[in-house]
Amino acid sequence: MRFVSFKADDVVGLALDLDGAWHGLRDGDAGYPGDLLTLIRAGDAALAVAADVLKRAPVVDLDRVTLLPPISNPEKIVCVGLNYTDHSAESGFQQPDFPTIFGRFNSSLIAHGAPILRPEVSVQLDYEGELVAVIGKAAREVSEANALDYVAGYSIFNDGSIRDYQFKAPQWTPGKNFDDTGAFGPWFVTSDELPPGCAGLRLQTRLNGHVVQDASIDDMVFPVAKLIAILSSFMTLQPGDVIVTGTPSGVGVARKPQLFMKDGDICEVEIEGIGILSNPVKDRSVQRAAA
Repeated sequence: MRFVSFKADDVVGLALDLDGAWHGLRDGDAGYPGDLLTLIRAGDAALAVAADVLKRAPVVDLDRVTLLPPISNPEKIVCVGLNYTDHSAESGFQQPDFPTIFGRFNSSLIAHGAPILRPEVSVQLDYEGELVAVIGKAAREVSEANALDYVAGYSIFNDGSIRDYQFKAPQWTPGKNFDDTGAFGPWFVTSDELPPGCAGLRLQTRLNGHVVQDASIDDMVFPVAKLIAILSSFMTLQPGDVIVTGTPSGVGVARKPQLFMKDGDICEVEIEGIGILSNPVKDRSVQRAAA
């Protein structure tokens, strides 16, 4: 199943992909099943019931609505750094034996099609294409063997990073949490539609049509199951929590000359079997002036 979160006339809605057409309802419509986070928290059966309802709903033209992040307000957005050996090497880090973990906040999230905003304080806006795993049920002290049973589904993330702010201090939080830099979407794909842990799928990032990152999900140092086992060893993962699993090599800061995103660029992240997350890049000053 594939679900997309959207807004039309300032009312949120949810749609289901049915043979290439999206069928959806908005909050207030008869039968509206609720938003995706509510359904995930209610369990697998709730997603199935929602899908059955949405199959009979009117067609929604995604070009005529505003897409939202699949989940706009997860309790936790847990990001993983240095999860591909080649990226660790290009970044000048020794590959760690334990995942490099940092947090993102909801205020940084934007949807497919929304502009990634380059802040006025920096020109070092970098791209990072990443796989997202969404937790489907509470997970605490979960074994790696059973960890994928706790995944509701998957999506795509562009972990837009302000590099000079990322490295102002040992903790990366500032550079990873500028408003309007965390692109998430375009939709949510339930885990039954994809290989376990998305094994074997291809991830590719393109900037203005040029491939800048190209890797297999198999290249992760800590696969999805391992990440869930490690994270759940010290905290409870809740339904709807978002795990952003790390980026491969090819980031702009490591290139010679360096390649940062700028006003007018288009950045796309594609993961085989999931879709394409595409976002224009705008200067915040230009966006503010146009508002």
